[in-house]
Amino acid sequence: MSATRRSPVLVANGQGFWGDSPLGPVRLVREGPLHYLTLDYLAEVTMSIMQKQKRRDPNTGYATDFIKMLDRVMPECMAKGIRIIANAGGVNPDACRRAAADVIRKRGLKGVRVGAIAGDDILADLPALIESGEEFRNLDTGEPLTKVLDRVECANVYIGAFPIAEALEKGAHVVVAGRCTDPALVGGPIVYEFGWGPNDVDKLAAATVAGHIVECGAQCTGGNFSQWREVKDMARIGYPIAECSPDGSFVITKHDGTGGLVDVRTVTSQLLYEMGDPKRYIGPDVVADFTTIRMEQAGKDRVRVTGVKGSPATDTYKVSIAYRNGWKAQGQLTIAGPDAVAKAKLCAEVVFDRLALDGVTFAESEKLVELVGSGVCHEGIVAAGDPTEVVLRIGVKSQDEKKVARFGYELAPLVTSGPPGVTGFAGGRPAPTEIIAYWPALISKRRVKTTVTVEEVAL
Repeated sequence: MSATRRSPVLVANGQGFWGDSPLGPVRLVREGPLHYLTLDYLAEVTMSIMQKQKRRDPNTGYATDFIKMLDRVMPECMAKGIRIIANAGGVNPDACRRAAADVIRKRGLKGVRVGAIAGDDILADLPALIESGEEFRNLDTGEPLTKVLDRVECANVYIGAFPIAEALEKGAHVVVAGRCTDPALVGGPIVYEFGWGPNDVDKLAAATVAGHIVECGAQCTGGNFSQWREVKDMARIGYPIAECSPDGSFVITKHDGTGGLVDVRTVTSQLLYEMGDPKRYIGPDVVADFTTIRMEQAGKDRVRVTGVKGSPATDTYKVSIAYRNGWKAQGQLTIAGPDAVAKAKLCAEVVFDRLALDGVTFAESEKLVELVGSGVCHEGIVAAGDPTEVVLRIGVKSQDEKKVARFGYELAPLVTSGPPGVTGFAGGRPAPTEIIAYWPALISKRRVKTTVTVEEVAL
């Protein structure tokens, strides 16, 4: 990788998930200095959604919101020299690359180079990989993938920062990846700018920590913060920027004049997000020790992070596998008036009793009954009192689609043949939707080869 180009390098994340506010990236580009804009669209459930889309149309399977966002910010990004990195490729990076090129042509932007990273998709190779000894045992249950192989829909390796850095080295203004790790979106440009290699484990660990802090967008700048009353102007909350230095230290901040709050508490809250063993936060490039992180307030809305230590990466990648696992349906009703909780419970009993009368039964593990408003979110912790209205959320799952479809017929009748106060049936009859389940596994790194293609968009 190349030598240091500038310091600090400003890397921002304007998208915490697919569905985050479009104002995040737009305002990051417009409201202050920036070198890299990263956009994180993927989660395990998102990959499942994208796979369903691709099954219906082979030209889909990526984050279409990214293309809309590119249309809004690309001219200004080119004018300001801001490069864009996104994992918006989902399960179809090539289709995403083509759509991005179409936007660039429409905008008439000259000299734009788009990079795409391939190699994370190993779906077609699964039988051969299993034959060669890769078992893809479920990390939660220990079962081999052969148990569900005939139902697998997608299989994508969590790749790291170095393919992103390679795309930047080849001159990409826009980098589209598939299932890279969330922190790799930030790690890629830092590795590229500072010329770090695989043996720079402490610096790579710092890049992982920086990426982890900003990966959920405004969740580290005051969003979802327990002391929410201290967070000013949440409507204009600033999305996070990591000011990164060659020694591995960095500052988490936001643009001046924006809403939100950046202090040691807000950053610490995000650090604890999805945390397993804090001494071994395992990524594809390095194993980071979160217990070595040192943070200090370095001014208003500025938190300096130093001291991060790492150890060499493991010899495996994590694989995100999705497979078909039956059918589900879910609906809801509002139950109002006196004794709302008791009436809602009765409604749920009536639904399942009436199904049983028609020969349709579900095991307890196949049922969902929640009384929203009765303290279900923090059951046993927060007392809900005696609410005068609750929302009955009720659902089922099964390998039998017909059983699930039959369930949908029994919600609306409660309006006239259940207890009083039943209302809110406005979403239509719940219909079966296919369950795409998650199967986490490992694969030997020697089995995976990524390729990076960077091409200038022809007008």
